[in-house]
Amino acid sequence: MQIDEIMMRAPRTITSGTTIGEAWDVLGTLELRHLPVTNENRELIGIVSDGEFSTWPPTPSSTGRLQGRAALRDALVSTIMMGAPISVEPDDCVQDVYELMHKIKAGALPVLGPDDEVVGIVSYLDILRSLPEVARPSS
Repeated sequence: MQIDEIMMRAPRTITSGTTIGEAWDVLGTLELRHLPVTNENRELIGIVSDGEFSTWPPTPSSTGRLQGRAALRDALVSTIMMGAPISVEPDDCVQDVYELMHKIKAGALPVLGPDDEVVGIVSYLDILRSLPEVARPSS
């Protein structure tokens, strides 16, 4: 089985100029866990996952100032993204991608097409869902 059979096609992407607050809103609104980050040429330059937001939104400091919170919300996502992410291709074998994800402890990987444009994203959940019915535990 190939990745293009199980990946989420045409995933939502953001640019390095997106603010942290905007990225947070996209993740929450669309119920996503990972957002590929692209440059102005739609080339992959990073990825942001919900893990980067484990303490988001920040709480006001003990002095009660909200100024820091606004500054964080307005900071660029490029300050928290994982740069130079590993990616896979649509015709890669699911087993190989599973092994790669396990090795590097990735929850999802961007899928790049022939022009290095993000054409999909594959998560560990996509891989689990692709398991044959026989391999799945009974509920």
